[in-house]
Amino acid sequence: MSPGDDPRRYAMLLSAVYDATMSGDRAPARPRAVIEDSWNRLRAKGINPDHHIPPRVETAGLDLLRQQSGLVTVLEDVTRGLESVIQEGDNILVIADARGRVLWRSGSPRVLGLADRLGFIEGATWSENAVGTNGIGTALASHRAVQIFSAEHFLRSHHPWTCAGAPIRDPRTGQVIGIVDVSGPAATVHPTTVALVDLVARLAESQLREAHDRTLNVLRTVAAPILARVGSPALAVDTEGWVAAVDSLPLHNRILLPENGLPGRVWIPPLGMCDVESLPGGWLVRVADDAESTAAPSRVILDLRDGEPSLEMAGQFGNWRRSISSRHAEILLVLATNQQGRSAPELAEDLYGDRSRVVTVRAEMSRLRKQFVGLVAGKPYRFGDSVVVDVRYPQDMSSLLISSTAPAVHAVRGTR
Repeated sequence: MSPGDDPRRYAMLLSAVYDATMSGDRAPARPRAVIEDSWNRLRAKGINPDHHIPPRVETAGLDLLRQQSGLVTVLEDVTRGLESVIQEGDNILVIADARGRVLWRSGSPRVLGLADRLGFIEGATWSENAVGTNGIGTALASHRAVQIFSAEHFLRSHHPWTCAGAPIRDPRTGQVIGIVDVSGPAATVHPTTVALVDLVARLAESQLREAHDRTLNVLRTVAAPILARVGSPALAVDTEGWVAAVDSLPLHNRILLPENGLPGRVWIPPLGMCDVESLPGGWLVRVADDAESTAAPSRVILDLRDGEPSLEMAGQFGNWRRSISSRHAEILLVLATNQQGRSAPELAEDLYGDRSRVVTVRAEMSRLRKQFVGLVAGKPYRFGDSVVVDVRYPQDMSSLLISSTAPAVHAVRGTR
């Protein structure tokens, strides 16, 4: 909706567009592109727009989800930034995690009561798959700030509502870690709300960046004299593997730490075998100088069950799990389904449908192999002989790497 539009008249137009689109008739206008894309995703999944199923609610582990979200430190700033929107009592403020699970909400008892009837409560999942087009789920799916007004919602039961949601990204990785959303009765719609919500999300990202920089600076002060005394390749990292200081090693922004087994001797991509010791607020990582330093993990799990693919590695010295890019997920999926390996031209055909794009493929493989030393061999590209690979697919194969256009991924979707 644009400034100056009559909300009632606009809602009537949207209702006519919605009814015509859902019935397959000619609509008086096209929905906005972000709405049309969302509707197409949901219709392809066979979701019934007239059948509202209350979303799944996870209240038992809600406190843990909040702590793991990475959003606790910006909760106060987000709330303060949107006080003006909710203080009139017409809207509620909601903060959800990267899977669309509602972590916090605040607002007047009247509007919270209306939200309760839709299952819009703390612990409920508000992804698109769960409740159709909405400010949380569609912001997650489109990776952008969105405003959903009245009949733009896919579920008819949500048409009395308006919502505006914006993603909050981890400033270190660019990955979406949550959504800030303002929702309320459709009559409360204002075209500037989405801009305000997006601004508050960007301010939250700035706060996260500053907090992380402060943490690394403290660790750097502690680690600098220690690295000077070590006299061998080493680096200091925080508890999540972000590098604060380095000595006699190529620069890295982050290394992959195992989920257990620290301190001690562990295999760390891209460094190989390392000795890890505790530091205040992090770890001292020294590269081992023996033959074991290139040992690869023995078991790899490529998890493609949700919108954020990840790689879990298990070996003699510990377990690791890290989110990976969609492109690297595509490559690893191709290699997992072609155990004999793939040449650069074959991978170019698999990923781009163009065997001539070998330069692009080799660049991607170089990045992947540097990130995970010992995992993928070359000539042809394949998993190492000692590596056992397990691919975990989504229950609905049509959602496998849903944004991927790679021919190989399309082929896998249709064969399982």
